[in-house]
Amino acid sequence: MLRGVLINGNHKKQSRLSGVQQYILDYFTKAQVQVQSIFVHDLPAEDLIKANFSSEEVKQANLLVADADFIIILTPIYKASFSGILKTYLDLLPQKVLVGKKVIPVAVGGSLAHLLALEYTLKPVLSVLGATEIFNSVYIVDNQIERLEDGSYQIEEEALTRLTNELQIVLSSRAFV
Repeated sequence: MLRGVLINGNHKKQSRLSGVQQYILDYFTKAQVQVQSIFVHDLPAEDLIKANFSSEEVKQANLLVADADFIIILTPIYKASFSGILKTYLDLLPQKVLVGKKVIPVAVGGSLAHLLALEYTLKPVLSVLGATEIFNSVYIVDNQIERLEDGSYQIEEEALTRLTNELQIVLSSRAFV
């Protein structure tokens, strides 16, 4: 069975990025694909800041990544880069943990000015972690995501199309896992 992990590098659970994550979870659930989430901000802050490789929580998160067939990295864009909290977790991953895994970087940012942030900041880090199958980045401008009164999120069709195209590639590669 195809297994995936979503690594959410946001500093809070309720955000536009959460709406994107929920869409991804729903997409894979409908396709009967096992997907788990790592919310980096739920890992012990002291373990992240002090790079505590022996932390049980960090080891459990790393095991999810090691056992996954695909990884989706979700991050807000701050100051033209991915989040610092995400970087602290990526630093705790084993050196070549992404070898043989399909990786999709997904970001939400305030303007199109940061469209290439994932290409220049996140993808090199993922490469160092062994990722050779990094799919197209999906960058969504935050005004393409509307928070609805019931607390859910609605994502503009154009952004959903780009995101869904990348998710479909993961599913189409199921036979090769």
